Amino acid sequence: MIRAVLWDFGGVILSSPFEAFNRYEAANGLPLDFIRSVNATNPDTNAWALLERNDVSPVEFDTLFADESEALGNRVPGADVLGLLSGDVRTEMVTALDRVIRAGYRTACLTNNVVGGEQRMDVGDVMVMFDHVVESSKVGCRKPEPRFYEIACGLVGVEPSECVFLDDLGINLKPAAAMGMTTIKVAGADQAIADLESVLGIPLR
Repeated sequence: MIRAVLWDFGGVILSSPFEAFNRYEAANGLPLDFIRSVNATNPDTNAWALLERNDVSPVEFDTLFADESEALGNRVPGADVLGLLSGDVRTEMVTALDRVIRAGYRTACLTNNVVGGEQRMDVGDVMVMFDHVVESSKVGCRKPEPRFYEIACGLVGVEPSECVFLDDLGINLKPAAAMGMTTIKVAGADQAIADLESVLGIPLR
């Protein structure tokens, strides 16, 4: 029985930063999905992983990411990448979250994030809706590390088999599914809501 719904933030509640990455790439003559390819190279130890665990500062990340991207053919300042992370709130996903809460399900936001910068008001308004927010920069581990999901389940007070987890990255869903969670890969808001309605058996629009 599902007792909790766990939500990624960027790419689920917010529009995907990958869209902003692609616009930057087009504007700067970079290959499509180049920034994602840098993040996918040595994903457990690269600059992105270090930043999300709060092992390096944004200033250090700026240089580290630039060096890693240069090694792959195009130098991209890390500061530019950080400036692309702010997506738009998907209001239909916030409505779905609200209806999940009203139906009595426990909730948590599971986010790989970085320290620094002021939180936008619209983001803050959504964050306070969750029962718990698990942030990689605060817990010292990140998706897809199994420990991250263990922490989330412990906070929410459920077993993995009692959770449904929504994320836009298959690499983050794979370990969650292996632990017993029901997973939904988010390609867009309409698809994600339909899939979650199917799992929970309640209307979310």
